[in-house]
Amino acid sequence: MTERDQFDLFSPAQRRERVVDWQVPAPVAKVAMGLSGMDAMLGIRDGRLPPPPFAKLIGFTMAVVEPGRIVMELEPREDLENTIGLLHGATAAALIDTAMGCAISTRLEAGQSSVTLDLKMTFLRPLSVRSGLISAEGKVIKLGRQTSYTEGFVRDGKGGLAVHATATFSMIGSNLT
Repeated sequence: MTERDQFDLFSPAQRRERVVDWQVPAPVAKVAMGLSGMDAMLGIRDGRLPPPPFAKLIGFTMAVVEPGRIVMELEPREDLENTIGLLHGATAAALIDTAMGCAISTRLEAGQSSVTLDLKMTFLRPLSVRSGLISAEGKVIKLGRQTSYTEGFVRDGKGGLAVHATATFSMIGSNLT
């Protein structure tokens, strides 16, 4: 690489900027804990509750809310790419973990929540900005009193399967610390 090539990599014409705004999460969490998980998920989907800051950062939205099933969507952007021009694997991991966790939430009463204990993912094909609208579906497989299990899928804009995942969640009450 020549000195000129390196200079071009850092030129102002090659710069991008993205501004992210969000609502302070603690007051939203307090309201959400007073709702059933289904009502909280519907509230986020329908805009009655602000989405979590991380959802705003990555840019995904909740498209489908059903008992035991959530579909998240993401329009891929270049700021989520790695150095080889593909979406970073953490993007798919965040998307599928969120979909599976929210699927469990749809089955919980007010004051209940869950946290991911174990997430297993198999990447089947890469995703990129050319993938089209990406969707992640999370489904509850077994809802237990202490531990719950989910399965999830990430698909590209043509419906092609890109990621398969399973997860184990620990059920917790309102004390999140």
